[in-house]
Amino acid sequence: MSARTITLAATAGLIVLALSGCGGQPVAAPETAERTPSASPTTPRPTPGVEVPVAAATPAPPRQSVPPVRLTLDAIAVDIPVTPVGVEEGGFMELNKDPAVGGWYRFGADPTSDDGNIVISAHVDAPDYPIGPLSRLRELSGGETVTVVDDAGTTHRYTIDSVTYYPKEELPVNEVFARSGTDKLVIITCGGEFDSSTGRYADNVVAVASPEGRR
Repeated sequence: MSARTITLAATAGLIVLALSGCGGQPVAAPETAERTPSASPTTPRPTPGVEVPVAAATPAPPRQSVPPVRLTLDAIAVDIPVTPVGVEEGGFMELNKDPAVGGWYRFGADPTSDDGNIVISAHVDAPDYPIGPLSRLRELSGGETVTVVDDAGTTHRYTIDSVTYYPKEELPVNEVFARSGTDKLVIITCGGEFDSSTGRYADNVVAVASPEGRR
């Protein structure tokens, strides 16, 4: 299976404003025996200026994220809490030890963002813990409903578009963790063969979902 790439194209319009001005005709002085001093030429009136708004020098404060706190996928009996995570040593996404707790990638989008993917991941299993709820992610076929509750108590609904197995070295990281040009929910866990020498599974299972009504 191959991941779909959605490209959003935007067009911009160029508006040109033309300004015109007028000038006066000079008037000759009359011929007389005694010339009277000519009047000083009228000082031309300045062209009216255009008012241009000036942006504040101080940048706007960064947008405050609203973290997801719960992920529910009734079709495969997933109902797990979600906590913010970052990046661990080696450049891998940090994950909670307990496979029954999802990790939201806090450097990406959140459920209230206008742009970027929301990434939530969890282990498929771990020592001293039961197998994780996301072990059933592979069972999805598309069309299932996912709900995410954020820290403000708002429920966000998504529809599963696809489930793809990627060998770990072939995971399209830039697409999965995209911060612009997309608005998907991406759910990740492990799959494939387990390599006891590295303690890792060979694949990543990636489910991609679209916001309800925008599939």
